[in-house]
Amino acid sequence: MFIRHTPPTSPEAEPAVFVHGLGGSAQNWTDLADALSDHLAVDAIDLPGFGHSAPSGRTTIPSLAQDVASWIAESGRGPVHLAGHSLGGAVAVYLAGTRPQMIRTLTLISPAMPFVNPRRSHQAKFVPMLALPQLARFASRAMRGRTPQQLVEEIVLGTWADPDKIHPQRRREAIAEARRRLAVPWNSSAYISTYRGLMASFFQSFVPGTHSLWRLARQIEVPTLVVWGKQDRVIDVRQAPETGTAITDSRLLILNRVGHVAMMEDPAAVARAMVAMLDEVHQTGGAGPQTAEADLDSPM
Repeated sequence: MFIRHTPPTSPEAEPAVFVHGLGGSAQNWTDLADALSDHLAVDAIDLPGFGHSAPSGRTTIPSLAQDVASWIAESGRGPVHLAGHSLGGAVAVYLAGTRPQMIRTLTLISPAMPFVNPRRSHQAKFVPMLALPQLARFASRAMRGRTPQQLVEEIVLGTWADPDKIHPQRRREAIAEARRRLAVPWNSSAYISTYRGLMASFFQSFVPGTHSLWRLARQIEVPTLVVWGKQDRVIDVRQAPETGTAITDSRLLILNRVGHVAMMEDPAAVARAMVAMLDEVHQTGGAGPQTAEADLDSPM
């Protein structure tokens, strides 16, 4: 796996690991990692098949969590402050629920927690297509007709509350990454197989006696921050209170005029909330509030 390290700007900075969402990469964390560099030394992971990482034969939530755990163990940096976005949030929940000794705090940004109501995501209409055996081949053919610029525009329109807010430099970087992604032979197959792995975790969560993500969330005891964009069109913001309530020691921040990628759309607000949690941990030795607070209409 490729690891993108953000050098800390303080000798007191503590180790952190950040995990991106489906179709994303370590690059998604650039601004948040920079904003936190006084407090955290961030290793952002490219999951298998995304960014600069080669694909893997295993793309389930447990296997991705094992990949992250392996890096934490190999790097010798644990326990770490773990953050996950969307798919990465589901991976982070699984890891925190099964290997709590590796995690010091947990930050979940629009985590892909299981839901059954298809109206909770505008992507739900694509789920039946996952049953097609040759879907990766069809997707590759469709992608050949798109330019990197078009691909980035589609992603930004679908994930940002205000697409005009993206900085020109970040747009150029996203286009360069899209160009590289379109050039690798595993682009479509990695995305689809990982999407199938995520959906498998959704279905498993409603089978008694399994490692349900909701059951694992209720077992998490580390201080946790849940962040959501009020205008998230990928995973409905109505998932936010349920996620915050499931985790014992949680804090809930809902940002107005923010979509699915809060760490990119408003990294300063996310960084402030994370630093507040870190300060709590340092002052209390790990204990924190057990109630979730939502800021539904805060002007940001």
